[in-house]
Amino acid sequence: MKRTGLALVAIVVLAGWASLLPAYAVPPTVTPSPGYDARLQEQRAASRAVAAPAVKPRRGKKARAH
Repeated sequence: MKRTGLALVAIVVLAGWASLLPAYAVPPTVTPSPGYDARLQEQRAASRAVAAPAVKPRRGKKARAH
């Protein structure tokens, strides 16, 4: 009976110790997704095209008013 009790205590202690260790699982959002990356790049390129002015303003001398 003593050995069974010690074995049970050892199992409980090891299980408790193992539960304190950090988990090293990677969430699914961290794994690369080629389709999502391609859509994200297209979206960023489209937003850059909209944000950029179509015609650059000329940087010349200002006309003087007389």
